[in-house]
Amino acid sequence: MLGLEKSVAELGLVVDAVAGWEESPMLGMSRCGKESPMRHRSGSGSQDLKSVAGRRSGGVADASPSDELSPPPVDMFRRELMGISGNLSEEQLNSFSSDGFLVIESFYSHEDVLEMRDRMTELLDGFDAASSSSIFSTKNQQQLTDDYFFDSAEKVSFFFEEKAFKDDGSLKQPKELSINKVGHALHEIDPIFKKFSCSESISSLFYSLGYKRPVVIQSMYIFKQPGIGGEVIPHQDNSFLYTDPPSCTGLWLALQDAAILNGCLWAIPGSHKDGLVRRFIRDDNGVHFDNPSPSYDKNKFVPLEVKAGTLVVIHGDLIHQSFENKSSSSRHALSLHVVDTDGCKWAKDNWIQRKTVPEPLYVS
Repeated sequence: MLGLEKSVAELGLVVDAVAGWEESPMLGMSRCGKESPMRHRSGSGSQDLKSVAGRRSGGVADASPSDELSPPPVDMFRRELMGISGNLSEEQLNSFSSDGFLVIESFYSHEDVLEMRDRMTELLDGFDAASSSSIFSTKNQQQLTDDYFFDSAEKVSFFFEEKAFKDDGSLKQPKELSINKVGHALHEIDPIFKKFSCSESISSLFYSLGYKRPVVIQSMYIFKQPGIGGEVIPHQDNSFLYTDPPSCTGLWLALQDAAILNGCLWAIPGSHKDGLVRRFIRDDNGVHFDNPSPSYDKNKFVPLEVKAGTLVVIHGDLIHQSFENKSSSSRHALSLHVVDTDGCKWAKDNWIQRKTVPEPLYVS
């Protein structure tokens, strides 16, 4: 059985050192909406996800679904549609149904992108990298790392790149060039990231996809640092954030231009039609995959080179990856994952097991 550090590091999701910062996990109940103009490119498309989500994939270990991830009673915060309508065209919906991903150019403006990047700079300025070293100087390092990772589901936590440290445990370069990602509750805790993660444009997108009660279940600010930004091996988002039936959709927002040289996304068009191949399971011994990683024909992958402000919508079963960043330029991105909580049960053996009930984007 794989330990957390080995199995998750395989996908670039956790690395050799971590340190954290947190506030109350639940913010206000009002909709955090900043309307953004939608200018779409039909290089990919979208679909009614609920119809696809109803498919159970063969060859995957059955999850033990927990009770539905339901919001608190309606009188606490029922998010009515309040004029929300779908913002995806039929062409985009059909293309997503075929390809399993959708590229939407200029989803957020240049000013929006700068606001998110400036906010992350502020968070990094307030983060004491030296405070994390004590976690890795004890014989219980693995357990402390596991606990930190699990607790990050409802916090804003900092994760370092695997190659960020010298042999003596000190950083090779400044902390702002050593962080792999910040996660996994920026969308709940930080007001700036909540504004963009829960905007009317995001809600309208999921209304187009047929979601009834969508919840942002995790958020990550990914740095893909120059020279040391690690590879993320081919994977499916439903492996990590499983519901019954499957309902995860990933949103990948470029905060800097992403190209082949600095580690852009790559995907196999249409691979979502083959279903889920394995799951990432949490149990009493930590976390592990229930099946080995399949091998894929590298010639089937296509690069998704995009400009800052572009949103890539990713089907939960799409095979996608990114390579190491060997360039001198970083590749910042905001990654969100959304599941439906209407008729979809959160698996008890997902790595995320929340202590608080997540707030839906809307209720329809």
